[in-house]
Amino acid sequence: MTQDYDLMHRDIPVVRLALDTGAGTIASVKELWEQAHLPVGVCAKRGAVDRAALKEWWSDRSIPDTRAGLRGALQTLGAGAPQELLPGSLGLSLSDAYWVRPVGSALRWADVNFHENAFSGDVGSVLFGCPPSGSIDRMSPDNTTDGWLQKRWTVRGGKRVLLKGGSGSSRQEPYNEVIASRVMERLHIPHVEYSLELLDGLPYSVCEDFVTERTEYICAWQLIFSKAKPNHVSLYRHYLDRCEALGIPGAQRALAQQIAVDYLLVNEDRHQGNFGALRRADTLEYLSPVPVFDTGSCLWFETPTRMIHAGAKAACKPFKTTHTEQLRLVEDLSWLDEGALAGVGDIAREVFADSPFVPSERAEAIARALDDRARLLLSVAGSRRSAVDDISRDVKINVAFSRPEN
Repeated sequence: MTQDYDLMHRDIPVVRLALDTGAGTIASVKELWEQAHLPVGVCAKRGAVDRAALKEWWSDRSIPDTRAGLRGALQTLGAGAPQELLPGSLGLSLSDAYWVRPVGSALRWADVNFHENAFSGDVGSVLFGCPPSGSIDRMSPDNTTDGWLQKRWTVRGGKRVLLKGGSGSSRQEPYNEVIASRVMERLHIPHVEYSLELLDGLPYSVCEDFVTERTEYICAWQLIFSKAKPNHVSLYRHYLDRCEALGIPGAQRALAQQIAVDYLLVNEDRHQGNFGALRRADTLEYLSPVPVFDTGSCLWFETPTRMIHAGAKAACKPFKTTHTEQLRLVEDLSWLDEGALAGVGDIAREVFADSPFVPSERAEAIARALDDRARLLLSVAGSRRSAVDDISRDVKINVAFSRPEN
């Protein structure tokens, strides 16, 4: 069965849709009203929306098929696919200001947004393997939360807080998030702060939402696809060009810091969905790059203990396939504080100290490799400074020789 909804951006009707309420998918796209408020990356020409792009954006809004334990959770929720959960929560998210309103409804953003209004914990409980008794209320931001690890939203002290689990026998990702946030604190890199919590004996990372009811997160892939990339331009350069064109302040420095810390921590999952920019949802003004977050897939989290070392092979995203190649994209490392990286391996030792999942032998291997990784990063930064000094000296010499005599 289909039903007409308006895709809303806060209280601005953007486009009318017909949703298949059973499948949770867009059946058809009807009238467009506010082209400027379409999701970033979804275009319109001569008043017609790119329907394929809009349908893909809506589908990507749901829980990914790779989420741990999703199949069993869907059975409990009475759904065959994660998209089926979207209409039950009006497509609302804690990451942006988009939602769908049934045609004829008088609902407003202030009535429904999850930043200011209570939401059900039932879907989160099901995703954590603890289904509630009785009927399940699907009005939850957990229906629109990305990522493959087990996670859920909750409210603590009026703040929206995300809990995220780990994988494998070591359950290392939550510990890694804490280590990463402490490393970035030392380096004065804007980041989301993570803490560690044990629930039913299992570790979870805990962080507050960095989006408010007035702002929204625009991820890198949206920025990248907001305009076609010229064939002769690299993906890295295209991303920075789009940031500059959209007026995102400090984008180049923020990206340099992110790439450097991903090199240091050997982050294997920095994809186009977990970095980007923050903008105001009402004025569409870009405010800043988002703080660095989602760094759990780092520190050789899937590498056998005996194979952990600073040069161990690791996947790299999103601009190059190796961290060494990706670090070469960074032109300026002068901000890197050598003193802040002294003994950085001790952070890993402290965080892993009480873990029943990460054996002391593994913790020590990671700590030593992290110290070695810091030395490698500082070596690269030092060689860059030497090159800059050489260029500056040559420029001064050339200027002196070219200076006319009085």
